[in-house]
Amino acid sequence: MGVFLKLQPYRQQSVVSRNCHKLSPKWFVPFLTLAKVGKVAYKLQLPVNFKVHHIFHVSQLKERVNSELVEADLPVIGPNENISKEPLMIVDRRIGKRRNRVMTEVLIKWSNSFSEDAT
Repeated sequence: MGVFLKLQPYRQQSVVSRNCHKLSPKWFVPFLTLAKVGKVAYKLQLPVNFKVHHIFHVSQLKERVNSELVEADLPVIGPNENISKEPLMIVDRRIGKRRNRVMTEVLIKWSNSFSEDAT
């Protein structure tokens, strides 16, 4: 079974070194579980260069649900092209209140995007 490992990179300098620790990922590459140790801990198969202990509490692990990678198709754009989004239609309208003012908010469907991406 594969699990993702949650580490705090600003504390675990031995695992990964990055310039900006706030933007580092919380969950690391899926690792193989070797054995269950006690009721709430698992032994993981870690690479040799990781200088951390190989037994982790279940709160630091997240089960890998799908073994297949999901790939999203990205739009093909040439070097001189630009993605331009133009409003196509107003999907919904509501009246809201901000700072004691009544304002009309609209939900717009944009060109080159799906209906669920309306803003």
